[in-house]
Amino acid sequence: MNTLSLLSPLEIIFEDNHLIVINKKASEIVQGDKTGDETLPDKIKAYLKEKYQKPGNVFCGVVHRLDRPTSGAVIFARTSKALERLNKQFREKETNKIYWAIVENKGELGNGSLVHYLKKNEKQNKSYASLTELPGSKKAILQYQKIASSDNYHLLEVTLETGRHHQIRCQLSTIGFPIRGDVKYGAKRPNKDASISLHARSIEFFHPTTKELIKLKAPVPKDELWHFFSNL
Repeated sequence: MNTLSLLSPLEIIFEDNHLIVINKKASEIVQGDKTGDETLPDKIKAYLKEKYQKPGNVFCGVVHRLDRPTSGAVIFARTSKALERLNKQFREKETNKIYWAIVENKGELGNGSLVHYLKKNEKQNKSYASLTELPGSKKAILQYQKIASSDNYHLLEVTLETGRHHQIRCQLSTIGFPIRGDVKYGAKRPNKDASISLHARSIEFFHPTTKELIKLKAPVPKDELWHFFSNL
């Protein structure tokens, strides 16, 4: 079900009585921050309230998060029971998420696995990677596979074994391949829309009520380079 709601600017990938999956735009935020901008849960509640003519408060539970400049698939629970069951799946790593990342082409890049120890600097809201464990650091593991290349960029498919702060951004930058637009982690220049070219491309999870395996893909952003790569 790939439908753009007529009632809302949300791009809805999947919706039923228990959950709703959104293809998040890079400008949208999953949780409130110092900007005070409207959050995705706020938008979802307004959409559900209008669509179903719901009086009173509407429930929308945050199951997992994406950084603000990142786009792609995000799951939200429509009931507290669904939230509890989906949270359990994420804790127990029963879900599968695949990311696409466009990185600067700074030389040949094949397929590989990265293992670092990441430490978050709270003041900078940035993570730093080390090959050895340091006090306060957390082990970070990911796999990447090159899908395609252009003169200036590579498109990578990335899977995470761990979920650390800015993990993909930090680890890819550490090996010399920063994500396009991610100036915080060494990209040459920002993207015009303040996004970074990191997209939660697909997600697999078990439906919290039916137990059916749900497999969903999030269309790439409306951007020339994304569409160049996705059409190869």
